[in-house]
Amino acid sequence: MDKVASAVRLEAAKPGVVIVEVAEHKDEQRLDNFLLGKLKGVPKTLIYRIIRKGEVRVNGKRAKPDTRLNTGDKVRIPPVRTAEAGQAPVPGKQLAERLTDSILFEDDCLLVLNKPAGLAVHAGTGAKLGVIEALRQLFPQWPGLELVHRLDKGTSGCLLLAKTGKARRALMDAFRDHTVRKTYHAIVTGNWPAKVKRVDAALLRQPERGGQRMVEIDEDGKDASTEFSILRKLHQTTLVEARPLTGRTHQIRVHAASIGCPLLGDDKYSAQENLKLQQRSGSNRMFLHAAKLQFPHPGDGKSITVEAPYDAQFTQALSRLATQ
Repeated sequence: MDKVASAVRLEAAKPGVVIVEVAEHKDEQRLDNFLLGKLKGVPKTLIYRIIRKGEVRVNGKRAKPDTRLNTGDKVRIPPVRTAEAGQAPVPGKQLAERLTDSILFEDDCLLVLNKPAGLAVHAGTGAKLGVIEALRQLFPQWPGLELVHRLDKGTSGCLLLAKTGKARRALMDAFRDHTVRKTYHAIVTGNWPAKVKRVDAALLRQPERGGQRMVEIDEDGKDASTEFSILRKLHQTTLVEARPLTGRTHQIRVHAASIGCPLLGDDKYSAQENLKLQQRSGSNRMFLHAAKLQFPHPGDGKSITVEAPYDAQFTQALSRLATQ
């Protein structure tokens, strides 16, 4: 018997330990996301803690949260307190209809959803039900449904999901090869400087503060670049287009704030004095919208372009802020 099999058998012998084999449709999924799907009701902070302490093992070895899993890998999961079986939240009729009506594009390989603002893409700390969990319950005929990328809870717009493991791997390769183009629209506070057409500033994720994930500009961070252009000048605000050339956490939000024009409604990177503008907009949402997504189809490689219309809150804000 090889060393991996021996290590897995030894781990499984410990009380409460579960060994899970990675299915084909989970191939190349990050370890943290894999555990979020397996440990329903467990806070993300706890999941990261058991990974960091080495209680989670992949083929008998320690792993990191961003470790990519392969089909057939054996994942050791220690005993943790999870939600009671059978008590998983069920999407209500209103949410079910909203998500179904939000599908922008769908075929046998994938779907693109116009994600509502305020809805997390997956369950976790502070969110008992996310987009992926709701869709899996609404469409059990798609057992391989997985997120290909993420949007922040407050962001609306194009969200790409794969229905099969093969499609997911192809789409993730497209993201890594930079053949996916993402275009966002955002309402930022202040008058965006016409001369600022691109922001290049390395970003570094900071330790969580009170359960909140923060990112700061730091030369020791990962390179990050965002192109910006002005779409429309509004009352003490500006509608801009943002095209991230890299895919860092909170990239658009931090880059916009770095030049003094944070996103309207951004409770992490916007100053308190922008509250009056927020009230004028008529909504408490963060005004960031994934307006367009271009990517090669995982089946034939042909380019697909999907555009997502603004929701009522975004449209209303533009109208209310248009008055000088």
